Amino acid sequence: MAEYDYDVLVIGAGPGGYVAAIRAAQLGLKTACAESRETLGGTCLNVGCIPSKAMLHASELFDHAANGTMAKLGIKVTPELDLDTMHGQRRDAVKQLTGGIEFLFKKNKVTWLKGKAAFKDAHSVDVAGQTVTAKNIVIATGSSVTPLPGVEIDQTVIVDSTGALELAKVPNHMVVIGGGVIGLELGSVWRRLGAKVTCVEFLDQILPGFDGEIRKEANKIFKKQGIEFKLSTKVTGIVNNGDSATLTLEPAQGGEATTLDADVVLVSIGRRPNTDGLNLEAAGLSTNQRGQIEIDHDFRTKADGVWAIGDVVPGPMLAHKAEDEGIAVAENIAGQTGIVNHDIIPSVVYTWPEIAGVGLTEEQAKEKGEVKVGKFPMMANSRAKTNHEPDGFVKVISDAKTDRVLGAWVIAVPGGTMIAQIAQAMEFGATSEDIAYTCHAHPTHSEAIKEAAMAVQGKPIHI
Repeated sequence: MAEYDYDVLVIGAGPGGYVAAIRAAQLGLKTACAESRETLGGTCLNVGCIPSKAMLHASELFDHAANGTMAKLGIKVTPELDLDTMHGQRRDAVKQLTGGIEFLFKKNKVTWLKGKAAFKDAHSVDVAGQTVTAKNIVIATGSSVTPLPGVEIDQTVIVDSTGALELAKVPNHMVVIGGGVIGLELGSVWRRLGAKVTCVEFLDQILPGFDGEIRKEANKIFKKQGIEFKLSTKVTGIVNNGDSATLTLEPAQGGEATTLDADVVLVSIGRRPNTDGLNLEAAGLSTNQRGQIEIDHDFRTKADGVWAIGDVVPGPMLAHKAEDEGIAVAENIAGQTGIVNHDIIPSVVYTWPEIAGVGLTEEQAKEKGEVKVGKFPMMANSRAKTNHEPDGFVKVISDAKTDRVLGAWVIAVPGGTMIAQIAQAMEFGATSEDIAYTCHAHPTHSEAIKEAAMAVQGKPIHI
């Protein structure tokens, strides 16, 4: 039997990679993780999920104080924005959490190999000039921002999601290219802090992949909050003027061009897998048309001993999906049975209110057969009413014959937390009746889930 330096070598220390490494070590495997960043945690902890939530939360509080929500509660204040301090608390949150992963690596005896890894063959890689061998290698290198052809990101005038978190001042006018999750979240931050925000989306509606009703309702809410939308519109060019930018726009289906000026342009048209520089060919691997590495249901690639998870493989590019795959791949390597149910992966937009969904959209469900749908508005929920959070609704979709829940969609302030209940119910094969007859604490936002489930049978109480 060949001798290797490690039982498992994970390439990448993002949510998928660091979780895979820790779980493998917990299962008694000698484990290392190669990461070239100065801190662990990948895009999510360093420049993605975590810092954006820090800015979203801070900007929400500022907006409540500046625009009357607190006054409605009898709290009269005139807020003053200290952007440097706001950025400081964001950086502090990142520092604590990335440091926490470094502590967990030490606790679980995971070796951090500092540097970029490139394959030499299926069982060996080069890390910063050092050859490291492993019986099993897990590719967990994540994703990066999809560039807009012909547009250079300078992180000052034309920024990506990383640059949008570091703006030194509130822009007068921010143009967001892309009406997906990242663009709406970061656009919301700067809108709350005082910027005019215009979102340009190629499709005829925002939030591609979400339920149709949810997309339309979200658009209405964001418009009410002051975000302007140019839907069915494509960006054909951007000129960087040094301290501003001029965009050239055209209708998506072709037509007369117009221009739009902005202080800052945020390019957020999606993400692409990070496989460049891995020298996959040396391991006998290649990527598909989307740049992804193909795997089987156990996360094995076609190369013996090489596995892949997270954003580099097919499926939604979500941190929690990568984390679950990290646990599963480590368990499979250890000879256990690691499974991820990819049909039940919740998605969340962390705006105000939050937008969340799990399972099928109504459109997808109807393509598969007859369905029943129950809805309940948040304005009829007592907790949302007392909190002055009336926007949104809960929607439950079930199979018309079996009543099994096929999907659920939520627009509510704590929607990202609420969706977990439905995801767990679906994992156990719940019917809408199961949810409807489960006692929910009163008064809570989650009672809207119970009422929406009751509405599937046409029996909601409070509407």
